[in-house]
Amino acid sequence: MSAFHPGQLVMVDIQGKRLDAATADFLRQRRIRAVCLFRKNLGTEEEVRQLTRDLREVMGPGALIGLDQEGGSVVRATFLPQAPSAMALGAADDAALAESVGAAVARGLRSIGVNWNFAPVLDINNNPANPVIAERSFSEDADDVTRLAGAWMAGSLREGVACCVKHFPGHGDTHVDSHLDLPTVDKSRAELDALELRPFKALRDAAPSVMTAHIVYPQIDPDYPATLSKKILGGILREEWGYEGVVITDALMMKAICDRYGYARAAVLALQAGADMILAQGSLEEQGQSIAALEAAFASGELSAELGQRACARLDALAAAYPVRHDDYAGAPREADDALMRSAWARGLTALRGATAPARDAALRVLVQPDVPTDGVSEAGLHGSQVAALFDGFARAEIVMVDDILNLPASALHSDTHQTVLVSTHRMRYPAAAAAWRPDLHLVLWNPFQALDVPAPTVVSWGYAEGALAGLKAWLEGQADATAMSPVLLD
Repeated sequence: MSAFHPGQLVMVDIQGKRLDAATADFLRQRRIRAVCLFRKNLGTEEEVRQLTRDLREVMGPGALIGLDQEGGSVVRATFLPQAPSAMALGAADDAALAESVGAAVARGLRSIGVNWNFAPVLDINNNPANPVIAERSFSEDADDVTRLAGAWMAGSLREGVACCVKHFPGHGDTHVDSHLDLPTVDKSRAELDALELRPFKALRDAAPSVMTAHIVYPQIDPDYPATLSKKILGGILREEWGYEGVVITDALMMKAICDRYGYARAAVLALQAGADMILAQGSLEEQGQSIAALEAAFASGELSAELGQRACARLDALAAAYPVRHDDYAGAPREADDALMRSAWARGLTALRGATAPARDAALRVLVQPDVPTDGVSEAGLHGSQVAALFDGFARAEIVMVDDILNLPASALHSDTHQTVLVSTHRMRYPAAAAAWRPDLHLVLWNPFQALDVPAPTVVSWGYAEGALAGLKAWLEGQADATAMSPVLLD
């Protein structure tokens, strides 16, 4: 095996929308070959292309440039055709459609120089209280997740962008966000085999890379979260399943890891456990700590040279199979992909409890929160003006902006003169008091599990991209149906 440098096993993030001289020097000196982009890095489409060209020049032909472009609320390149969320595709329940969407996502990313997409999500959202997965999951059924995610991935790989299935061994049954604290899933190996692990095991040969979960599974390893667990990464994924693709950690700066282990120690533990690459966000100093810790561990023998060479070889193979490109994406191909995305969103629209569109001449009172900020994982929610535009065809619609849609008094939903339409653009679940709310129509534009909180006729869009809104507006105006079936229990 050839020589390697520990910096080749670290993916970093950068500041700003351009590659400044100090960051370029840091990447060169530390021999970093992988960068993860976030919204803070994405300006105009041409600015992104220039950024990735510059990164490719600095990092070389084996560069890995990644981001999260799952679809739905978790997208970074919002200027590309906006893909439906996984659960919208789960509602449409069409593997061919999922494959076409995965391919279209890849074509867009390929055009801006991104060759590694941290998608699709294989988590099975069987916990309605899950604060971070929800509509990012295809279904609560393991077979449906496997079928649809596998199809989505096949489309992406065919178009030349590497996928990364996540979050191994499963983030669907948590009620804690690992960005904020360390979740625990107290299930036996038999229980995990019966549900959470099934999509990962079924798709392991097709998936070029896997992202770990910052979750403790105490019946498997009571001492370490999966990201740092030899029993989970080394034992189940590597030895038992024989997985030889790239294993990358979720971000080490997430509080589930950083607050307990710190950047430096976590980096060493992750490679010891079976990871090939760590995701070290933060300042140049913090990222440098991770690299320095790996350098020291390799120098002392705590990490073996063989381990480093094997990890580097896997990363080399990934970059060779999915090189950074900047293909043209203008005109008819892009327009066709945009039409595909809009159609896919519309096909996922789901009506519950007999929901019907209001009459065009009905007096409506529409309640919506004007702004929902980003939580750092998802993009910001809709602005109230975008919701108001859904009702442009209703001459007697009164739009009422409320400070906090989650804490409405029940009286706000009562009107003797208007039909009340409650529109949720919020990520969080409603409080228990919502069980007493009785709107005439509930439109759920983000977290589908809000449908469980309000016992009213409901339409679920599974997201709030332009295609979702266009489909919902067509339904409101009586020009489209909402006949898809929910892939999770909402009644």
